[in-house]
Amino acid sequence: MQVRLHRKRPEPWSIRRQQLKIPWTVPLWAFEWFWEWVASILSNWSFLEALEYLSSFGVLIAVIFYFAESGDRIKQKHYQAWQVINTAQGKGGNGGRIDALQELNADRIPLVGVDLSGAFLQGIHLQSAHLSRSNFSTADLRDSDLTSADVSDANLRSANCRGCILRGADLEGADLTDSDLVNADLTGADISAAILAEADLRNGNLANLKWRDNPNLKNANVFGLKNAPQGFIAYALKQGAVQIEADSQ
Repeated sequence: MQVRLHRKRPEPWSIRRQQLKIPWTVPLWAFEWFWEWVASILSNWSFLEALEYLSSFGVLIAVIFYFAESGDRIKQKHYQAWQVINTAQGKGGNGGRIDALQELNADRIPLVGVDLSGAFLQGIHLQSAHLSRSNFSTADLRDSDLTSADVSDANLRSANCRGCILRGADLEGADLTDSDLVNADLTGADISAAILAEADLRNGNLANLKWRDNPNLKNANVFGLKNAPQGFIAYALKQGAVQIEADSQ
């Protein structure tokens, strides 16, 4: 943006002085008149005009470099996110992993095989995440959203998944032994060949559940299941599942 304007030469001081009616303002107007002359001289100086053009050109170069290096900045962001996850591996608590995982997933980075055992991940949003063969054993995933996530062959032994949204999730072959899935939404999920032995499935929503290849439901609690597919409850009970309403029972 051009800020330098060509100015006309100010009138002589003798003429300006005659226009002043209040004597005590004369020094102020003299000071103003002096700088009008300076501004007039500089406004017609070609060197300053050249500097102005160079300044605009410099901004353009900075913008070009900014976009040219965007790929490196994204790689650096991903590297830092992985560093947070790997540094906290095997430790309890959050350790910044919720933000790191959500950032990576938002950029569609596969999270296959990630080790999050024992992590506190309550309320995490990992919709459509690639989490196959990941380790969530004993992790706290309460109220998390794993809609359409690929969690096949993952380790979720003793994981707390109360209130989890697992709509359309692929849990094929996943190990959910002793996991807490109370009030979980498994609408359209695939638990084919999954291990749900001793899992607590009370009051879960199983609408359109996929359960081919004989999932293991030994000692699983299937009390109060909603929208269970035809034959599922009978199959579960035949496998040794139980229907117990309260923990005290």
